[in-house]
Amino acid sequence: MNVDFTLTPKPTNHIGLANEVVYRTVDFNLWYGDTHALKDINLSLYQNEVTAIIGPSGCGKSTFIKALNRMVELVPIVKLSGDIMYRDQHILDRSFRVEELRTQVGMVFQKPNPFPKSIYENIAYGPKIHGIRNKKIVDEIVEKSLRGAYIWDEVKDRLHENAYGLSGGQQQRLCIARCLAIEPDVILMDEPTSALDPKSTLKVEELVQKLKKEYSIIMVTHNMQQAARISDKTAFFLEGEVIEYDATDHIFTNPNDNRTEDYISGRFG
Repeated sequence: MNVDFTLTPKPTNHIGLANEVVYRTVDFNLWYGDTHALKDINLSLYQNEVTAIIGPSGCGKSTFIKALNRMVELVPIVKLSGDIMYRDQHILDRSFRVEELRTQVGMVFQKPNPFPKSIYENIAYGPKIHGIRNKKIVDEIVEKSLRGAYIWDEVKDRLHENAYGLSGGQQQRLCIARCLAIEPDVILMDEPTSALDPKSTLKVEELVQKLKKEYSIIMVTHNMQQAARISDKTAFFLEGEVIEYDATDHIFTNPNDNRTEDYISGRFG
């Protein structure tokens, strides 16, 4: 199916451009009150790649990914310094509208969080709040998004049933489909398979590999094997710092820092 619809102006001419930077953080710091959670983070994250963020619990992984769509600012005691740039736009600038950012950057959370609505309405919600009212167009978006998340064949005969009736793995793919419905540029994933069984985890991993052809994916994971299987680049965080960032093969076979090797080999974490 070839559906042409536009919710908001999207970055143009980005699909398939190798080595193009999507996100760049420059001397980025974050504090929760007096706790220095992220320390001088300098990273460039690239188009049409899967970037894995690994590290032990409490090292700043989830804080970092939430900063990329400014969700972390919902915490009242947060203080920030430095810069985060999304496609050369300074997203921490007061003039930059967070609503604009979140139409470009989708988020998938650790636990599936479908709305207490039908499968259909879960997907239609985003397009509708962006002003799409034509039922035929909404129907096409719903089908396209569910197909994009490789769950259409499993749910096409039960679109008007409550999404809570789906399995955990199906709910997570539904949440990914809901993200796709607003045509994001980047998909952030915060441990998207940690609550899933091995079979569902494999399906989500296969989906991530297919999605990177059209989207840039930044994923926090505790699962070392998962990072090695599906990511192009890996960043190792420890105590709020980026210890090492490189091609995944290099990180896992020949890391430059002993701390990276110790973590990957299971000596701590």
